[in-house]
Amino acid sequence: MKSFHFELLHRSKKSRARVGRIHTPHGVIDTPNFVAVGTNGTVKALNNADLHDIGLQLMFCNTYHLILQPGTHVVRKAGGLHHFIHRKLPIITDSGGFQVFSLAYGSIADELKGKGTKKQGGSVLKISEEGVLFRSYRDGAKVMLTPESSIQAQKDLGADIIIPFDELPPYHIAPGALKKSLERTHRWEKRSLEEHLKNPQGQAMYAVIHGGVDPTLRKESCSFLTDLPFNGFAIGGSVGKTKEEMHEMLSFVLPLLPEDKPNHLLGIGDLPSLERSIPLGIDTFDSSYPTRAARHGILLTAQGGVNITKADNAEKFAPIEEGCGCPTCSRFTLAYLHHLFKARELTSMSLATVHNLYFIIKLMEKYREGIREGTI
Repeated sequence: MKSFHFELLHRSKKSRARVGRIHTPHGVIDTPNFVAVGTNGTVKALNNADLHDIGLQLMFCNTYHLILQPGTHVVRKAGGLHHFIHRKLPIITDSGGFQVFSLAYGSIADELKGKGTKKQGGSVLKISEEGVLFRSYRDGAKVMLTPESSIQAQKDLGADIIIPFDELPPYHIAPGALKKSLERTHRWEKRSLEEHLKNPQGQAMYAVIHGGVDPTLRKESCSFLTDLPFNGFAIGGSVGKTKEEMHEMLSFVLPLLPEDKPNHLLGIGDLPSLERSIPLGIDTFDSSYPTRAARHGILLTAQGGVNITKADNAEKFAPIEEGCGCPTCSRFTLAYLHHLFKARELTSMSLATVHNLYFIIKLMEKYREGIREGTI
């Protein structure tokens, strides 16, 4: 089995942007790169053969959801997540800790949209030093996640990159509570790492940098976690209420991370954020943005988003974008896609999703080329 390591190939002289390769047991990830979200072991509306065909190098799967259905013990019996979902290329899994935040407050993306300021429902029952007690959204059963059980679940899944258990407090948390949360998260991440190192089984672990938008706490988190033998670093927690606040936080944090290890921005991957964050030195991004947009009929192009449901597409017998090269554009027209969406055919979502992911994969290739050429 090939070992995990990061290869830095080129640094921009214009910014902190860089081009590299992340080597994993299941293949190479060119950086900077986009990571599609396949929550339940599949990107919505696609099968994993489609992802291979369009060249998606890294896929993000959700441990919490896979614990609830089908159960990570089932995945283990199937030979691990790669065998279970028939994917030959790299996979990253989260810890399940994201649900501490998203089930209670909404997603990180919601915060950037001005949402996520009120506690929702009762999915998170208790947060203690031991871990987090959830109520399953599937059947109401109580589920206890701890640093140790999260890592054991990710061992069952067998992803190439795994994430330590962490708490993600919301933007509006009081400063004292944020500091206490950070300290507990550090203890949880250390316990996660210790559990992981008992049986590494070829997997790499990324620490998660926390601290909200407080520079002092972000620096403290970088100092604590970079002193431990993690393989890479993800930037998590609340990234700010606005994109400006996120940009300021990332500009502060990235120089504090080791240059010889990869980094990842959790939960952010819309096009404006990619454009602003790549020059700061982010290596990989995960987001459901392009696939969710596709299911709502928004097709990504170099000229902006195309709403395929609009009537003016009904008689456009051309591809979504000339010269695109994706399987959708090489075979089907805007008029046909418009018809499928209006008829509510499920195929419409599949074809749109293939196009949007292909668009963003090619966009990341252009970013890498721009860094090498000195324009970024």
